[in-house]
Amino acid sequence: MDNGPPRGTRDLLPDSVARREAVMAELAGSYARFGFRRIETPCIEDLSRLSWGEGGDNEKLIYKILRRGLDPVVAAGIALGDLVDLGLRYDLTVPLTRFYANNAGKLPLPFRAMQIGPVWRAERPQRGRFRQFTQCDIDTVGEPSVLAEAELLEATLTALGAIGIEGVTVRVNDRRLLAALAAEVGVSESALRAFYVILDKLDKIGWNGVRDELVEQGHSGAVGGRCEQIVSLISGAGSPDGAIARAADLLPGMAESVLTELRETFDALSRVGAAAPPGALTACLDTTVVRGMGYYTGQIFELAHPDAPSAIAGGGRYDDLVGRSLGKKVPACGISIGFDRVVEMARFAPPDLGVALLHSAEVPRWEVLEMARRVRLEGDSATLVSRRGQLKVQLATLQSAGYSSFVVVEPGGVSERRPLRG
Repeated sequence: MDNGPPRGTRDLLPDSVARREAVMAELAGSYARFGFRRIETPCIEDLSRLSWGEGGDNEKLIYKILRRGLDPVVAAGIALGDLVDLGLRYDLTVPLTRFYANNAGKLPLPFRAMQIGPVWRAERPQRGRFRQFTQCDIDTVGEPSVLAEAELLEATLTALGAIGIEGVTVRVNDRRLLAALAAEVGVSESALRAFYVILDKLDKIGWNGVRDELVEQGHSGAVGGRCEQIVSLISGAGSPDGAIARAADLLPGMAESVLTELRETFDALSRVGAAAPPGALTACLDTTVVRGMGYYTGQIFELAHPDAPSAIAGGGRYDDLVGRSLGKKVPACGISIGFDRVVEMARFAPPDLGVALLHSAEVPRWEVLEMARRVRLEGDSATLVSRRGQLKVQLATLQSAGYSSFVVVEPGGVSERRPLRG
């Protein structure tokens, strides 16, 4: 019998938890210095909210929860929708929009939110993909300008730098630019969402695959070829300013305001890069960045790192999502760090477990507890450890575990506190 956790999940040993907690504290501390305040939302949401058509492929991966009070056996032919009404959240953005709609009157404007917590997706178990994983999100609600995008990106780059992750490439795009690209190559507005889904697969299926899938969707063979040509010309422009200028020439249907906002975002990133160590930040306009969620309305971005097989963070603007609950348009923008991905890349100093109190069986228990209490009152951590085996071997084990000092408690008295490290 397999006693391990369910497929696609994992147990975390104490050392792994210590690393995660330390990284989480650094990220949260960095974000707090930018004014982001931590909130918590339930793991469970109404299924109607989770599956309202804007979650992309993630809506196919929702863990659904049976209604309460169902009979042990249900009649044949009952639709699944009649049996489920709740689901586990697949991201932290959808819960945030409900949270803001419910609490808008109690919150400042703009509101800067921070969330760190688990999400669930019914992924096919495979290396590096889990059915339960942690996201670390910051969002700004109520700021209509690209000040929100610029601040979110700077805060995230600062937070990543705090855990030792530098050499990041910020890939920026805009859903309005993608819409202009689609119109230029002959994709109708009604087919826009399917076009996004296909283009989002580019890194997996290549341009040949993109062209084939566009044809399968009913487009002419010229659509994929023209799309590849435009994307290649924009990418080949070099600098972000050059790429924006070329996009303006190749996509005449794109509004000037979109170009202006892109320039402002890249200007902000340039200033962040100038203040950072050499090579810590690269930024580019990448017209192949799509982001799978359907709720994005403006700029979108992904953060890549050479040590990671895919993006370590991503997000964008979603001005229509909060308004669905409030009945009015509310500008919003957010970014999410793939916590499980960056935690293994992060700089980490193992915690000091403090003092190990090695006690023999002959010492009265109350005396051992009293000794530990005195150590803790002095401000140190103290752990009771039974004395066994060769002292030299046991001390090496304690040092490896993370203890910095030890005391031997024997019937004849207590030894001086001695260091284990150094």
